[in-house]
Amino acid sequence: MARHYRFQSALIGREWANDVQVAVGDDGLIQAIGPEAATASGVEHVGGYVVPGMPNGHSHAFQRGMVGETEYRLSARDSFWTWRQAMYALANRVTPRDLEVLATQLFIEMLKSGYTSVAEFHYLHRGPDGTLGTGSNPLWDAATAAAETAGIGLTFLPTLYQTSDFGSKPLRPDQARFQLDTDWFLRAIEERLSAERRLKTSLRRTGAAFHSLRAVPLESLRQAVEGLRGIDPDMPVHIHIAEQMKEVEACREFSGRRPIELLLETGLVNPRWCLVHATHATPAELEGIAAASAAVCVSISTEANLGDGFFDAPRFLRAGGRICVGSDSQATVCPAEELRWMEYQARLRKRRRSVLAEGSRSHVGTRLWRDAAEHGGAVLGQPVGSIAVGSRADWLVLDAGHPSMVGSSAQTALDRLLFAGGSGAVRDVMVAGRWVVKGRQHAAEAASLAAFAGLMGRLGAAA
Repeated sequence: MARHYRFQSALIGREWANDVQVAVGDDGLIQAIGPEAATASGVEHVGGYVVPGMPNGHSHAFQRGMVGETEYRLSARDSFWTWRQAMYALANRVTPRDLEVLATQLFIEMLKSGYTSVAEFHYLHRGPDGTLGTGSNPLWDAATAAAETAGIGLTFLPTLYQTSDFGSKPLRPDQARFQLDTDWFLRAIEERLSAERRLKTSLRRTGAAFHSLRAVPLESLRQAVEGLRGIDPDMPVHIHIAEQMKEVEACREFSGRRPIELLLETGLVNPRWCLVHATHATPAELEGIAAASAAVCVSISTEANLGDGFFDAPRFLRAGGRICVGSDSQATVCPAEELRWMEYQARLRKRRRSVLAEGSRSHVGTRLWRDAAEHGGAVLGQPVGSIAVGSRADWLVLDAGHPSMVGSSAQTALDRLLFAGGSGAVRDVMVAGRWVVKGRQHAAEAASLAAFAGLMGRLGAAA
């Protein structure tokens, strides 16, 4: 039986609408909007401003266990590469139960901040002794169980990781838990997809990821992509690329090409691909990504935290590029902050305001939120990112009485969210037709926090 809602004000598709009715089916998908959704009884009235929930295009859940723990100086040359040593140390301590605790806490934080689905870029595959075992993978299952507890949509991205650097250099001992051979990778994804299809749920989606070109030789990349196309030609495919200049220089020394240039030359990149970071991209490379209709996922909080550099969003958008956002290392878990700093980076570099507004879309907040939500839904391969018939009922209710929102209109609500309030104005959150956050409270948050606090105490003692 359909459930019926009456919104005071909502971003429906690409336009704001007042006093609009929406019908949601038992499958969590929107059945009707407008007069055809009207009913004489059983309507839930929703005040405030209703907007699409934000898909999180890039996450490493286990890294929630180290947030704030690396903010001290080891040398005058601290960088991504020194941070990576601490990340590997954590990765080699995490058990499946630890991962479930970390991911549950993180996913609840995501929901409360406005993320309603997440692409989990997952490369913790092996047990501490290096074994994969048979049957289901406990580390994979931990992420799925956490998503179910939290009630967040999950696109799980098993990640191929085979070498430590360009030239097929062998993995280091601290990377051993990440290793998969290509045949096992493809077989495991096919088995997971088969199980997923039997569930018939829009909340779960299996995709695939390649850690980076330094971690996956081109021969393996081509073999894996061919295999994935045979399993599911519409599968989302993600890859880290050109995040650090050291990576760019190593790729150029090995191949004579920059990483994005080398990837585009394979002819494999298409609209189902998401290139993560692309921080050090040339104008020609940005145009090439846009021409291939691939998306770029930026995580400016992580890229700033690690000193990666600036992604040239204005140029990429002018080329027709698609951008989404993610929380990556969890330095910040707030989509409004990611989008605010996308605009602020552009302002600082160009020394002017409202850089990422476009033509008739003069409100920066509305333009960035709407586009990132739509493109994020596409890179997750889920029917999310807009409030439209056929989309999943994933939405946020912004509290019109919150200090950051009082006095706003629908036209300025998302400007207020990005530039005045962050996630503080997010009052209620729905995923697949179910309220998972109500009055800023999540039903599982007290139990999750208790387990998380205990784990963080143990991880800190072990460190």
